[in-house]
Amino acid sequence: MDIIIDIILDAVLDTLKLVPFLFFAYLALEFVEHKAGDGMQRFLRRAGKCGPLLGAGLGLVPQCGFSTASAGLYAARMISAGTVVAVFLATSDEMLPVMLGGRVSWQVILAALGIKLVAAIAVGFAVDGVLRLFTRKTTDGDGHDHVHDLCETEHCHCERGIFVSALIHTAHIVLFIFLVELALGGLIAGIGEERLAAFAAGHGVLAYLTAALVGMIPNCAASVVLTDLYVEGVISFGTMMAGLLPGAGAGMLVLLRQRRPLGGVFALLAVLFAVGVLLGAGIDGLASLFALAI
Repeated sequence: MDIIIDIILDAVLDTLKLVPFLFFAYLALEFVEHKAGDGMQRFLRRAGKCGPLLGAGLGLVPQCGFSTASAGLYAARMISAGTVVAVFLATSDEMLPVMLGGRVSWQVILAALGIKLVAAIAVGFAVDGVLRLFTRKTTDGDGHDHVHDLCETEHCHCERGIFVSALIHTAHIVLFIFLVELALGGLIAGIGEERLAAFAAGHGVLAYLTAALVGMIPNCAASVVLTDLYVEGVISFGTMMAGLLPGAGAGMLVLLRQRRPLGGVFALLAVLFAVGVLLGAGIDGLASLFALAI
């Protein structure tokens, strides 16, 4: 019984801390739809060119709220694919608190944050560059129309005002996130964090593949497990980064809930997974080559 209560409380707390970010993201979308007009559309399109840089900076803040907010904006096609990828790669979730609690050196902490920041900026701009090269666009056209489509899909009752509409949007996605977090919490409790840790602590290439898979679980337990394993010396720094780079908390759930078609979402997830595996292996390779103690 205590385990069930803990699972429910964890799901409630993990979901509640996202509410402010989601609400203000949807409030901004409603403002664009009803108040700002074409001027805001032009501003967002111009700002989109440096979106990955801004997204990486915001994502580096140690929580996953910005990943959910950016996913909502991307679902409405108000920011570019590269921007949301940059936010996801920079997001560290529970990494920093666990490292501080484990008394990890500041050099290692700064190295982890620096790698996340540089990777987020580079990959974000690369994604936008590739999309611009092949499609001539990065945000799928007129964001105003897509915000309207999102409102139609979510039945947000826009006639009641932007605050009520934003609340309805937020309630819909919060309920979805809570139910998924509840299911994931039960699954993780059933499997046991010890088995999850054993799965993540593979060997060779398998270590980076499994760490990336664990990292992409949209639950804060993933980042806690990976960082704990590194702090305890079970996995290498590169293996930890392989899991933490693609991990973006509940942001992935927002994309899966609201972004259509899903093919584009899975393509972004594949990019995140590949970046995690390749950079994780590369970090350990360089550390071994230059005898770096990380």
